[in-house]
Amino acid sequence: MSTTTTTDRHTPVPADIPRSDIDPFAEANLHTPRPFHEHLRSQGPVVYLEKYGVYALPRYQEVAAALKDWQAFESGAGVGVMNFRKETPLRPPSLLLEADPPHHDAPRHVLESLLGVRQLRSLQEGWDRIAGDLVDEVLGAATSVDGSVELDAAEVFAEAFPQRVFPDALGLPEEGRENLIPYGTAVFNAFGPQNRLFKEAMVGQPERSAWVGEHSAREGLLPGGFGMAIHEAADRGEITHEQAPLVVRSLLTAGVDTTVNGLSALLHTLAENPAAWDRLRTEPELIRRAFDEAVRLFSPVQTFFRTATRDVQLAGTVIPEGEKILMLLGSANTDPERWADPYAFDLDRDPSGHVGFGMGVHHCVGQHVARAEAAALVGALVERVASIEPAGEPRRRLNNTLIAFDRLPVRIRPDRR
Repeated sequence: MSTTTTTDRHTPVPADIPRSDIDPFAEANLHTPRPFHEHLRSQGPVVYLEKYGVYALPRYQEVAAALKDWQAFESGAGVGVMNFRKETPLRPPSLLLEADPPHHDAPRHVLESLLGVRQLRSLQEGWDRIAGDLVDEVLGAATSVDGSVELDAAEVFAEAFPQRVFPDALGLPEEGRENLIPYGTAVFNAFGPQNRLFKEAMVGQPERSAWVGEHSAREGLLPGGFGMAIHEAADRGEITHEQAPLVVRSLLTAGVDTTVNGLSALLHTLAENPAAWDRLRTEPELIRRAFDEAVRLFSPVQTFFRTATRDVQLAGTVIPEGEKILMLLGSANTDPERWADPYAFDLDRDPSGHVGFGMGVHHCVGQHVARAEAAALVGALVERVASIEPAGEPRRRLNNTLIAFDRLPVRIRPDRR
């Protein structure tokens, strides 16, 4: 048995686990995570982060193992750096992200019945039409001689389209939808430490949270949407009436930001890879694969935490019971031990198995919604746009958990055929 040492927090740390003073939440690392990912992967499969007193998993094999083993790596103690075993949550824990079986089973079953591939088919035609109208609006504003348009693809496409279709599908009224992205941004910032990003995101959050709470209740929702269907599931006894607004809140929290960031990542990647754009125009059936490959490459959700429910053996060492584990999803998705040429965007790659949508019982319940939105938006673009290329330097919107684009300047040229 290996000996242990003790940190200043009096936490026994196995002596064979490498230590690092890297701060994954330092703004330079949030902006450009690749260097610190590569460094931590070189250190070992499990690395102790001195700054936060947590164990980090930078490699694919261990991240996938932790995601699939909810019994040993629980979500119920929080998926952020805060440990709900020792600290009071800042808000009511999510019934999906921050609960484990059996407590999260009924709410998850309700959402899976609403957001599955088969159920979304009824929405796809309308979403395709809305995406086409959006692209036509943008191209109609062209004033250049060759008909090209310079625009911020993050704002004009990646943010605008999900904010048109998802709130409608959920059953939200028009007024107040501008709260969704900043509300979700603040929640994802709160999974990290209480740094500058967290503090700035919290400004105005009580008012946004009140709006979200109001529109998680039955009275704040329009009939016919996902939100009302969740409350109707409570009427049937599938979940409790107390759970229903919390399930709706989970959709409001994560249903827009993550899709916006995934779409931004895909549009950025396609602008940087003209051959891939040309291929999608002739093989649009590859759009969903392209979206998953962009999610693998960029990992819009970069990190989630788990907590050890017991002394857990992993990669030949032991993580002590009650300790927080940082799963570096972005690092796992670019681990060369799992992915050949991991930093290349490759439409011939099978990206299934990436952990950008999680894995196991906590895999993202809304991932099919994100894929359907990507298929609609990018499908409309490849039908109408001959080329897309960078028109300036992208600007990141830093977040403790997400990779997001604040600005994504591109030039698009319409197909005049």
